[in-house]
Amino acid sequence: MEKLIITVAPTGAQTTREHTPYVPLSPKEIADSVYESWKEGAAIAHIHVRDHRGENTLNLDTYKEVIDRVQDKCDIILNLTTAGGIGNDDEDRLKVCELNPEMATFDAGTMNFGSGVFHNTPEFLERLAAVTKEREIKPEIEIFDVGMIHNTLRIAKKGLIDDPFHFQFVLGVHGGMPATPKNLMFLIDSIPEGSTWSAIGASKDQLTINTMSILLGGHVRVGMEDSVYFRRGELAETNAQFVNRIANLAQTLGREVATPAEARKILGIDKLNRGSLVTSLKGVQN
Repeated sequence: MEKLIITVAPTGAQTTREHTPYVPLSPKEIADSVYESWKEGAAIAHIHVRDHRGENTLNLDTYKEVIDRVQDKCDIILNLTTAGGIGNDDEDRLKVCELNPEMATFDAGTMNFGSGVFHNTPEFLERLAAVTKEREIKPEIEIFDVGMIHNTLRIAKKGLIDDPFHFQFVLGVHGGMPATPKNLMFLIDSIPEGSTWSAIGASKDQLTINTMSILLGGHVRVGMEDSVYFRRGELAETNAQFVNRIANLAQTLGREVATPAEARKILGIDKLNRGSLVTSLKGVQN
């Protein structure tokens, strides 16, 4: 099997201080959490940012502060959300790509999401695909239900997404596929040969889906975006705790953990020579 890529999602769009006092919200808190997670074995950090009130934001300067703080300390791959929560303006979502991250999320369809609706129209997805391709950003294709795989493949047939694809299966969100072993197996069998994949089990299903992913040759995502409990009744105090547990579990199961450099090779982004992640923000309207 390939080495295991561990992604840490330290903040997310839904987790608040009411859920846990430990979720990082400020740029410094997020960057420090990413760095601690990198030291424990995380190769990718999936980044959401918040404003001074703790609300979701797509402000590029806030992203840039997190990026600069992380890059000062480590070489982790930064995967920026182009969603930032439900209800954000399409133009603001597309502007995230102006930061030229190595990876960015591609949420591959519209769905009910909890009590709201997460809009990803075909027109928007084609525009997002075109922008990521033009800027050589690796899309992390977020799959909440099997129809989103077919949405992606239709867009790929238009030449807007290049293979090999990297899928992130997001299971257990209210409105998406439940986090069951059967559903994970079905999704794995539904993607093109040669694709890479990672999986999430939201909330109580995080460790179960993570363990299956390790055994089946996929990759994993952990963090307070997906679950705030380290075990039943016990809040995790850091995101690094989740990463450490998966790294130890992978070792027990005989699977090595990938460094960021190794993850870049596995995902096919090692040939991109970006230098600094962020290009000039001059002229960008926030």
